[in-house]
Amino acid sequence: MQVQWDEDVCIHSGKCVKALPKVFRIDTKGNFEIDTRGADEASVRRVVDACPSGALQVVDD
Repeated sequence: MQVQWDEDVCIHSGKCVKALPKVFRIDTKGNFEIDTRGADEASVRRVVDACPSGALQVVDD
């Protein structure tokens, strides 16, 4: 499973980072990173589904 992020759609609410900081994080340079190995698939899907702007999408391998 992969998660794609659309920067042009994102409203930067931070809900994903707050909900799963091991998966969704901002690096030291301010870049958004996604590492789906940081949580189980169901948790990642819940956060993606809760994205207020729809900027996150699950892409199944």
